[in-house]
Amino acid sequence: MERLCGAKLPFWVANETFHTDRPDLSECFQLSVLAWLPCIFLWAAFPVYVYYLKKSSRGYIMMSILNRFKTVFGLFLWIVCWSDLFYTFHELRIGHTHPPIYFITPLVLGMTMLLATFLIQYERLQGVQSSGVLFIFWFLSVLCAIVPFRSKILKASGQDDIPDKLRFTTFYLYFGLILCELILCCFNEKPPLFSNVVTDPNPCPETTAGFLSTVTFWWFTRLAIKGYKMPLEAKDLWSLNQRDSSEKMVPKLLKEWEKEQDKARSEQNMTSQAVYAKPQPSTTNHVSGGTGGNESSPEEVEVLLSKAAPHPPSFLRALIKAFGPYFLIGSVFKLLQDVITFVNPQLLRMLISFTKQKDVPDWWGYTLAFLMFVTALLQTLILHHHFQYCFVTGMNVRTALIGAIYRKALVITNAAKRSSTVGEIVNLMSVDAQRFMDLTTFLNMLWSAPLQIMLALFFLWQNLGPSVLAGVAVMVMLIPINAFIAMKTRAYQVEQMQHKDARIKLMNEILNGIKVLKLYAWENSFKDKVLAIRQKELDVLRKTAYLGALSTMAWTSAPFLVALTTFAVYVTVDENNVLDAEKAFVSLSLFNILRFPLNMLPQVISGLVQASVSLKRIQNFLSNDELDPSSVDRKNTSSEFAVSVISGKFTWAKEDQPVLNNINVMVPQGSLVAVVGHVGCGKSSLISAMLGDMEKVEGEVSVRGSVAYVPQQAWIQNATLRDNILFGRSFKEHKYRRVLDACALTPDLEVLPGGDMTEIGEKGINLSGGQRQRVSLARALYSQADVYLLDDPLSAVDAHVSKHIFDNLIGPEGVLKGKTRILVTHGISFLPQVDNIVVMVEGRVSEMGSYQELLKQNGAFAEFLRNYALEDVIEEDEALDELIEDELFPDDVLSNHHTDMVDNEPTINEAKKSFMRQISIRSGDSEIFRYRSVRRHGCSQRRHPEPQEKKKPLEVEKLIQTETAETGRVKTKVFLEYAKAVGLVLSVIICLLYGCQSAAAIGANIWLSQWTNDASTNQTKENVDMRVGVYAALGIAQGILVMISSFTLAMGNIGAAKKLHFNVLINKLHTPQSFFDTTPIGRIINRFSKDIYVIDEALPSTVLMFLGTFFVSLSTIIVIISSTPIFTVAIAPLAFIYVFVQRFYVATSRQLKRLESVSRSPIYSHFSETITGSSVIRAYGRHTAFVLMNDIKVDENQKSYYPGIVSNRWLGVRIEFIGNCIVLFAALFAVTGKDSLNPGLVGLSVSYALQVTMSLNWMVRMTSDLENNIVAVERVKEYSETKTEAPWEVENKKPPPEWPMEGNVEFKEYSVRYREGLDLVLKNITLSVKGGEKIGIVGRTGAGKSSMTLCLFRLLEAAGGEITIDGVKISEIGLHDLRSKLTIIPQEPVLFSGTLRMNLDPFEKYIDEEVWKALEHSHLHRFVTNQPAKLEMECSEGGENLSVGQRQLVCLARALLRKTRILILDEATAAIDLETDDLIQSTIRTQFEDCTVFTIAHRLNTIMDYTRVLVLDKGQIAEFDTPTNLISKRGIFYGMAKDAGLAQ
Repeated sequence: MERLCGAKLPFWVANETFHTDRPDLSECFQLSVLAWLPCIFLWAAFPVYVYYLKKSSRGYIMMSILNRFKTVFGLFLWIVCWSDLFYTFHELRIGHTHPPIYFITPLVLGMTMLLATFLIQYERLQGVQSSGVLFIFWFLSVLCAIVPFRSKILKASGQDDIPDKLRFTTFYLYFGLILCELILCCFNEKPPLFSNVVTDPNPCPETTAGFLSTVTFWWFTRLAIKGYKMPLEAKDLWSLNQRDSSEKMVPKLLKEWEKEQDKARSEQNMTSQAVYAKPQPSTTNHVSGGTGGNESSPEEVEVLLSKAAPHPPSFLRALIKAFGPYFLIGSVFKLLQDVITFVNPQLLRMLISFTKQKDVPDWWGYTLAFLMFVTALLQTLILHHHFQYCFVTGMNVRTALIGAIYRKALVITNAAKRSSTVGEIVNLMSVDAQRFMDLTTFLNMLWSAPLQIMLALFFLWQNLGPSVLAGVAVMVMLIPINAFIAMKTRAYQVEQMQHKDARIKLMNEILNGIKVLKLYAWENSFKDKVLAIRQKELDVLRKTAYLGALSTMAWTSAPFLVALTTFAVYVTVDENNVLDAEKAFVSLSLFNILRFPLNMLPQVISGLVQASVSLKRIQNFLSNDELDPSSVDRKNTSSEFAVSVISGKFTWAKEDQPVLNNINVMVPQGSLVAVVGHVGCGKSSLISAMLGDMEKVEGEVSVRGSVAYVPQQAWIQNATLRDNILFGRSFKEHKYRRVLDACALTPDLEVLPGGDMTEIGEKGINLSGGQRQRVSLARALYSQADVYLLDDPLSAVDAHVSKHIFDNLIGPEGVLKGKTRILVTHGISFLPQVDNIVVMVEGRVSEMGSYQELLKQNGAFAEFLRNYALEDVIEEDEALDELIEDELFPDDVLSNHHTDMVDNEPTINEAKKSFMRQISIRSGDSEIFRYRSVRRHGCSQRRHPEPQEKKKPLEVEKLIQTETAETGRVKTKVFLEYAKAVGLVLSVIICLLYGCQSAAAIGANIWLSQWTNDASTNQTKENVDMRVGVYAALGIAQGILVMISSFTLAMGNIGAAKKLHFNVLINKLHTPQSFFDTTPIGRIINRFSKDIYVIDEALPSTVLMFLGTFFVSLSTIIVIISSTPIFTVAIAPLAFIYVFVQRFYVATSRQLKRLESVSRSPIYSHFSETITGSSVIRAYGRHTAFVLMNDIKVDENQKSYYPGIVSNRWLGVRIEFIGNCIVLFAALFAVTGKDSLNPGLVGLSVSYALQVTMSLNWMVRMTSDLENNIVAVERVKEYSETKTEAPWEVENKKPPPEWPMEGNVEFKEYSVRYREGLDLVLKNITLSVKGGEKIGIVGRTGAGKSSMTLCLFRLLEAAGGEITIDGVKISEIGLHDLRSKLTIIPQEPVLFSGTLRMNLDPFEKYIDEEVWKALEHSHLHRFVTNQPAKLEMECSEGGENLSVGQRQLVCLARALLRKTRILILDEATAAIDLETDDLIQSTIRTQFEDCTVFTIAHRLNTIMDYTRVLVLDKGQIAEFDTPTNLISKRGIFYGMAKDAGLAQ
């Protein structure tokens, strides 16, 4: 340095710098180090930065005023610097010699200023709106110039005259200019020309944000404010950044994956060439794993494997190549942050030693305080940028994975599709992709945790020597304990899930069969079943809570135990070891740093294990074989045949037997070919082969022109009806109408609530089978293809509709004449009209020719005709029947004119049954009623007959939900509700316990600070044992209190969960039927599953975390205030900012979470839909459109996920800033009160302040989660307070036990309506029935027949009048007393999962003999005795493992068991098979002959011998008399009987 500065200017003068109250740096230091620092930074960054700018140009920015000013100032700076240089030369000429530094520094500065000016322009041309590099450069320059700025003024004030006037002036000019540059650098340039920011309606402000704004995430603030003012909606979200969108991310990953596959394939080929001179090309119709390439045959593969197993392509490598670089930036940030973390304990050491020394300048302390603040601030900013990079990588990985899986799912072969179900593939997309996303955020911990641990141990060793090992040993011992607890908890969670699933399944059954439960008065039995499961669930929860309390204790006491052992060992090992404040509190803060990596490592490792499993699954799926697009020749224009298959041999999977052999089919252009054959002879496979969906083993297939395909099971998208038909083509009104008419869809549109804009549910749930099939046909017709492949489209529709479709659409006179049509069919009546018939037998074409030719040959075809002739007769008949029906009820809206009765191909057996049914005569009403009931029971909301009614509750529901989420007032009330459920006393106790625990922790630390003060008064030797003992006692007390408090809290939470669930369950069982009619079951189930889950599991952990962080923050502030009371001044503004930020964050993030979860489900539903319809999508060539749709849905989801990530970063930076301020003030006040404070207290308050940031941050997150989760309490509460029905038992009005003796039933002026505000269903009915009479009730649909029965059971309460049974008014007694004395055999047999015995007798009132007797009378005896488990036979959900007939008989057995005086029989409309029906009728005639029987009849022949018949019409009695009298009266009943052929 002497060479540069000369002898007169020393480089460093200790007395001038450290040991003085007015420190100053020497001139040589100022001219060299301070001047060169910014320059070195800029020249070092220059090459890298220019390279980066070249690579990522965004288009240029127009020259703006801002830019001109920056440039001009830059040039001025250059002039100012070099004027210094020239002045030095000038002085040299006069004879003043200066040291070399006076030449070098101005030269370097001038060059650097030119470089800066160049960068300003270069950035403008590359489209950089705000430069980080230059900002840091100007900032450093200003920072370094502040020292000379002060020192020059100090010198000038000390002398009368300024010695070097020019340099003095130029320096202040220089300072002013760099300050201006720094200020200008904070402003943003306009966006570059032609950038997408200009065109985007709502661009993400991140792209245009300035450097400072980016660093502090300031650009998010606008959204936070918007979200605070009103709930965010999807339209408020910014568009996704281009770099995060699917169109960038998915190809990026797929490109790398292709490379991997190619590499693996070339390795494979290398090995195969070693085995063979030339591998034979194979003709199998599929591509291994991806595109192109020769396939080795199985034998070859075996040879290969024996030589050298080729590596499978590694998906991990593809992922790393695609996303590694971006992720690495985050890792660099993490590395920086890890290093900076350890600066603060060192500063703390210096601060404590500073307070010990008495005669040192104050500015040391202030510098240390500010340095602590700056390092903490840097750490905050760096950490959050690291998180930002990690989260964005995670988000990109998820986008890319979903995209890749979706694209693959569209092209995999059938064999591959068979190996994984739709659910599994959707899981790949939802669960596995999510796992990757979760992992990326913490992946860096893998190397960062060990690094942090090593650094911490290194510093601790320096501090305390080998005693540290004692502490580390404790930490290591705690790891297996935590691991054990985690394993047990996981096991409990699995058990918990099983109970939960069982409970939800049972609830689902209860809600689906709630009507039956009410009719039988069985609610109590089922309530007990649910509560039993719930009890098991709560027991598991309780065990989990014990474990949770243990782990919380381990987690809070760990640092303390470690400190205790370390300090105790340190003090006892050697007499000379003195525990002073520096050692104690620096060690404590290092131990606190150690806590995080030690806890994170196990989590990261388990995350890695899960992700590796997911990786394997995704890799396997993406390596599946794909369909070969070239297996079907589409280009062929030479032949006159539109479709030709020449000696084709096809199979579904390579390893299977071929399904089709030796197929030769030529279809001339424009002809209609029918394919017929028995079930399973390969008709559909032939169509699939033509589409290229099968593996082609040999032969060739060519199809000329575009294809339209109608699959056997119609594939309907969840979109509007119109979209389903258009299928991506443009809408042309005239063409569209023609298509609808041809497919007989016009009448259906009138029935659907929204016409052709009706939204169709998933899998076409709100259309009947036939309607779905017709929509599928309409789609094919609208696509105007050249070749139509129709796979049995006529089987799902009824005869007259299929005739209409054939005539108008497919047949020789239809709309499609002149197109090539291949029709798979079972309908024999159409065969004479087709050009050619292909007859398939067992996968071969047995004969081919026209109808007449084949009949003459008398081969397979003729036999086929004979088999199916019976069915044809039936179909004709059905058509006739339909016609009658149409004439009968032209005005009935609910009757869809085509009641699609047959849902799948009628097999011969079915045909016979329906033939029988035709013969068994019925009133025409039954068909329509069945149709209506089918529609009513699908649980789609749209199928309710009262649309207006439906909509009102829906809207109300939504209103209620949004209200609870938004207003602040509701919150306190809900928290109180929850506290009440926990128990108010218990709530107070819990808070007290938490207070005590914090007090113990503070006590222990204060004691430690006292102990360390012994060092200064040299009393260390005497009371070591006492100090250690009390410290241990306080710490252990804290641990025990933690455990007790978290345990009490868990107990309180479980109690609350139990109470809330019990209330909602009891209320739902007491809710009137009308509630279940207007509320979708899904919504009620949701309360029992999702909301109860939140109350059971999510809420307790949130409350626990919240209380924990709250008390930690509180105790910190108490400690700081008690040691430096002046801190209270700083508290108020900080608290204000904290609450302010917290409110903004909570409001915004809650809505973002909601938007994210709402936009997530469409991805999965669209995906599962696509997999099921992949062959249709491929056939129509809509592959790319669907991929695009999926991308849009994923982007839509990420659009709300991204602001969610940023909101957490935004919050983190702001909250941690407050934490850093607390550190600053704690340190500052410690310095100011240095004389009155002892070092122990300083250490205590600052080390507490250093911890607080984390808990402040978590406290906000927890508040937010708490507000989100507490809503569940409110939702459950809302459903446990709905209106209930009448009491089940009225004590003082109980009827005598043997009532009803006679069975007389009397209606007086009785009227009833379904719900408030609806019309009366029964109007002023008066009639009396004597005991033992048999009454038939008939009437049209909607005449009020079913309402009669509901009234007797009081499922509907009277609107006027009354019903008496044996003189007891039924409206006065309890519901159970009434319902248990009546018996009903309901229309739909409902069974519950459980044993058969439970289904017959849930209360176990009857002995086994009685049960068997009932089974005998109900003709189930043989069936049950054949079952191995007899009465204990398990019925599956809904009784699926019994046939419909058997279920009906079980209901009959229930009735026989109860054997009451009054029986109501609601005849099954769909006349289960006739045998069962006759069995039931004869049983009732014999077993119930002395009872009063009401039968709602659909087939009149059952009631012709009844005592009297009641004919209802529009809710009133039209006729009531004996059947013979009624027929002779020639009224309504006569008309019905005549239609049914029972009267002439």
